[in-house]
Amino acid sequence: MNLNGSIALFQYWNRLRHGRPAPRRTEVEPADIKALLADTFILEKDTRGEAVFRLAGTRLCATFGRELKGFSFPSLWREKDQRLVSRLMQGVFDQQSAVLVNYEGISRGGYSCRFELLALPLNGGAEHPRCLGVVNSAEKPFWLGADPMMDAAIESVRVIDPDKEMAALNNRTPIAAPSLAPTELEHANPSGAFGGARRVRHLVVLEGGREEE
Repeated sequence: MNLNGSIALFQYWNRLRHGRPAPRRTEVEPADIKALLADTFILEKDTRGEAVFRLAGTRLCATFGRELKGFSFPSLWREKDQRLVSRLMQGVFDQQSAVLVNYEGISRGGYSCRFELLALPLNGGAEHPRCLGVVNSAEKPFWLGADPMMDAAIESVRVIDPDKEMAALNNRTPIAAPSLAPTELEHANPSGAFGGARRVRHLVVLEGGREEE
């Protein structure tokens, strides 16, 4: 786990779970991770047992050039990787595994960029398992968000032991983890979805990933 977005979400999730295999989905407060929301997603099982997007942040949707809500998660990957992705997500849902995936994304214009994806289990009961995740790009090329990702190829996969991962992270230079203290999320919608306008530092982030001063 190398990118700050992955580390921050993992630390937040780990603090919420208090030693349990996973925190309850109702314990996650979007206001607590508002700086991460543009890159964050929640998956659920559809009627076929397939992982689909329940919510997806604006920058993540812009990266793939589409609204991802209701979209099949494994279908984002090239065909040869889709079965592996499906099995990994079943592990998150059913065994409450935490998974780290590094992959290369290929854009419509033929550009490539490497990404880190972290998938973390949420306890929604046997009937409603959830997955909380974040996707961060290793680089910030000029075309990212304008030239949509059309293909993704897995480079490495790691199932995480949360306790060992925290010990390893504690030996690194610490980063600021999201606070668990209640905060007010500006323009939050009643459903708690990740979309809509919100303030991040001096920026107001609007639906669609556009930022204004």
